[in-house]
Amino acid sequence: MNFRCWPRRASALNRVLAPNVIAVADKSATSPMLAKVAVFSLYDFVHASSLRASDHFVLGRLFQPAALVWTRDAASRAIVERCVLRARAASFWWGRPYLPERFDVATYCRVLLSASFGAEIRPEHMDRVSTLLDAQRTTIFPMYGAFLAWLARESGGGGVLERSGDAEAGHAAYIDRRPPGRWGRFRSSLYFRRSKLRATLRWVKYMALYENWLDYVLQKVARRSGVAIELSARERRWPLIFLWPKAIRFLRSRSQRQD
Repeated sequence: MNFRCWPRRASALNRVLAPNVIAVADKSATSPMLAKVAVFSLYDFVHASSLRASDHFVLGRLFQPAALVWTRDAASRAIVERCVLRARAASFWWGRPYLPERFDVATYCRVLLSASFGAEIRPEHMDRVSTLLDAQRTTIFPMYGAFLAWLARESGGGGVLERSGDAEAGHAAYIDRRPPGRWGRFRSSLYFRRSKLRATLRWVKYMALYENWLDYVLQKVARRSGVAIELSARERRWPLIFLWPKAIRFLRSRSQRQD
């Protein structure tokens, strides 16, 4: 395990701003593998997957496909499964202010995934959303299609969604009967701004926890944006002091390319 911080210090950091993100290497394999692991306490995970979440870290990630590969016992599995279902059901409520009044499942997934990406400073272009949708459409379209159909069905005649079109033919559209007003959009804006601030603060914490964090960031930037960033010896030795101008130029150029 590549871990740069004493366990007690890491535990304290996790209580302040969960999760901790660490690198775990499997050097026994024929081809060494490296995993990025987000570590939550069960209490923090339950909170972060609910509508009371302090930020969008878990809700945004669980919007996409996830696999439960191991649990300690059946009780833990049941808790985590409920958290995943609750997080996906919450997607309508945090994504609602960004949806058009009339939408289908493809629009739902695209708009919400774009909103999730906007909640963090990310090195990749926004066309990453289209790439993910193309790769995941066979999984998330049926999943959220069933959810929207259930939501419209549970709404009955006076609920939040009205369904129109032929659902069985794959042409179902939904109409929000009570779209959020100015106050709802303002609250959502505050939530995502707070989420972006907390996501940015996590980067500072990752520097204390993630082994070879600077090389990891450079590799991710190159892989996701196609931009290779070369560092001078001074920037590599004191990145928190001398790397800021280059980082700001990259973020500005990324914003211009997206526009």
